Amino acid sequence: MKKWALVLLFTIQYSLFSNSSAAQCSICTKTTQQLGEQPAKGMNSGILYLAFAPFAIVGYIGYRWWNNNKEA
Repeated sequence: MKKWALVLLFTIQYSLFSNSSAAQCSICTKTTQQLGEQPAKGMNSGILYLAFAPFAIVGYIGYRWWNNNKEA
């Protein structure tokens, strides 16, 4: 179990903090090109955060459900 938790932690950390992540549609890309480099990085981080949030919420709910329904 600890091995899976460690793998999950590193996967999440790599996904959130890698510089090569680009989660922008064509409209967002065009908008950020007009804004400049720093606002574009902020907008990309916001898009990644909004994409990750539902997965985190569902994962938390699933974990709580699984933990409460385990047979002892």
